[in-house]
Amino acid sequence: MKENSFVSADDIRSAFSAAMSLMYREEVPAYGTLMELVARVNGETLSADSTLKERLEATDSLERISEERHGAIRLGTPAELSMMRRVFAVMGMYPVGYYDLSTAGVPVHSTAFRPVGDAALKRNPFRVFTSLLRLDLIADEALRAEAEAILKERRIFTSGAVDLTEKAERDGGVDKADAERFVAEVLETFRWHDEANVGADMYERLHDAHRLIADVVSFKGPHINHLTPRTLDIDRVQALMPEYGIAPKAVVEGPPTRKCPVLLRQTSFKALEEPVSFRSADGGWRTGSHTARFGEIEQRGIALTPKGRGLYDRLLDESRKIVRPAADGSNAREYEAALTQVFEAFPDSWAEIRQAGLGYFSYSLTEKGRRTKLPGRRDLNSLIADGLIRFDPIVYEDFLPVSAAGIFQSNLGDGAQQEFEASPNQKRFETDLGVAVLNEFDHYAGIEQASIEGCLKALTAAMAAE
Repeated sequence: MKENSFVSADDIRSAFSAAMSLMYREEVPAYGTLMELVARVNGETLSADSTLKERLEATDSLERISEERHGAIRLGTPAELSMMRRVFAVMGMYPVGYYDLSTAGVPVHSTAFRPVGDAALKRNPFRVFTSLLRLDLIADEALRAEAEAILKERRIFTSGAVDLTEKAERDGGVDKADAERFVAEVLETFRWHDEANVGADMYERLHDAHRLIADVVSFKGPHINHLTPRTLDIDRVQALMPEYGIAPKAVVEGPPTRKCPVLLRQTSFKALEEPVSFRSADGGWRTGSHTARFGEIEQRGIALTPKGRGLYDRLLDESRKIVRPAADGSNAREYEAALTQVFEAFPDSWAEIRQAGLGYFSYSLTEKGRRTKLPGRRDLNSLIADGLIRFDPIVYEDFLPVSAAGIFQSNLGDGAQQEFEASPNQKRFETDLGVAVLNEFDHYAGIEQASIEGCLKALTAAMAAE
């Protein structure tokens, strides 16, 4: 097989993202409604803000907004996690970051599989937030052993998906026909199944331990529990959701409303209560229900440096000491007021954020810069002051543990979680994964530095050509 006959990982990822979106729209009609709302808000936002439109066009990210998605799945065993890594690698998606959600009472730890190169992100930035159940956090030893035995028996990947993944690894890629088969086979892993692997009594025991444990252990596979489009104005989406017949969660997770968005803000609609059949002792089925899948929307801001992230974390902690948001939304207004007040300490202009070293930026030549020939390298700040180089925020491509846990909890219900002691174990997670996760800060710093070097090289090369 000649290498040039292989379908690119970017194209496979794009095809899979489109297939996933179509499947989820059919399974959860409210997702289609959500997409209509987001398209409306994004269009209105761009029409009203020419500066935003110009900035998006300058960074080559305007076209990708409508295509952008992230999904989330929950896995049960190390073997499932390891194989999922191999499957996503065929799509050009790699594990970035480690997230310990036990700090927020959710018994999982996670990573985000996503493309990492600038060109790959611009082609299609599809991400999947992937969590692994922490069976070690289940206090009931008997229940833990039973759950482990149930999970050991299931097979979440089709034989076709495994064979094609192995073929791609062996040959270095797949051709068009195999790429189409690969997408179809892998899609089956994420499909909803309304027949549980367990009886109603076992489901209730798992559910009593934690609803998320029941969701992972009780079913044939890790059904996609949400797909998330990206909006340019999440507050507007939140306000319009009731008009579209969608009940939003009470509080938008993440930082407050700002002129210059940072990191990630998320909201969602409540999880659906769906009919499920449970196995009965006589070999038949018993009708019940399960709550798992929901709709989510996100607004992405600038990726923060370690200094910026430290300030963000401190301010978020301060605001939650003033008012801790209740799962039922009863103190939403008070929490939002506290969040807004506390975050006044975080600069809200791109120039101030850059000057303080709080965020990562991409640098490019202005029209004036493209016409200028420099006799030698000059200081970056003076080149910006002279209008030769512009800077634009680098989009945060990753996730926030507190926000992720907040979305989980709001959709699991007020009494859904028991308290788990914070128990980060990145080393164990990476052992189960089979590789080390990529460091997000190193990744963004590399993108920023490459853009600076590209500008300086272009300016000095123009003079050398004379």
